[in-house]
Amino acid sequence: MDELNEDQVGALRKAFDSFDTENTGCITVETVSTILRMMGLKVSEKALNEIVDEVDEDGSGELEFEEFCILSAKFLIEEDEESLKGELKEAFRIYDKEGNGYITTQVLKEILRELDNRLSEEDIEGIVDEVDEDGSGTLDFDEFQGMMSG
Repeated sequence: MDELNEDQVGALRKAFDSFDTENTGCITVETVSTILRMMGLKVSEKALNEIVDEVDEDGSGELEFEEFCILSAKFLIEEDEESLKGELKEAFRIYDKEGNGYITTQVLKEILRELDNRLSEEDIEGIVDEVDEDGSGTLDFDEFQGMMSG
């Protein structure tokens, strides 16, 4: 966890907490995969499982926050911020079909359902409410990037 700076740990905490909907202090491997994809990190299932086996110290098959940070550090250190921003812009452009410079919260809900079909409607509403701070019903690129980056 020493490899991560304060901002990265904060972003990971925010992502971890928003997906630890039961407040159990741990998340599943599938959820880890979803979070990493949302952060723009591409990882194969095989690679993820190998790394999870490495960092899942208690062998529970779920990751506590510190284990999640150790795993994430392996990917974050390899990522270049500019390439991440470029990938996020491309993803945003794909969902902003009309080129308006924003996506609706309805589109965001569809994205979240696609990323993790185990999220309840309540979970999705909570994430959307947190991200759409101004209550406009839309997300511009900066809000989208903030959500995807944690």
